[in-house]
Amino acid sequence: MKIEKQAAESTLTLAIIGRLDTTTAPELEAELNACLAPVQDLIFDLQDLEYISSAGLRVILKAQKVMNKKGSMKLVHVNDSVMEVFDITGFADILTIE
Repeated sequence: MKIEKQAAESTLTLAIIGRLDTTTAPELEAELNACLAPVQDLIFDLQDLEYISSAGLRVILKAQKVMNKKGSMKLVHVNDSVMEVFDITGFADILTIE
């Protein structure tokens, strides 16, 4: 997994590239813990995310809970295979996906 970060004022965009699974989820969680304090709007760009496991879903759900208290979070450019996981798990109903 690779994370590309773009910050502008109080908005943070993270492009997740590759696989978000048990091995890589802790890396994303550490990145979020390090940079979410000043962020009011969090955007995950998932265009190049190839696979997401339950560990990745947990990190995204945790980020959603944090952002619900301080701003907003949305997922953009979600490809069909990742969207299918969101649909099956019910995450499509609780996340903002554009």
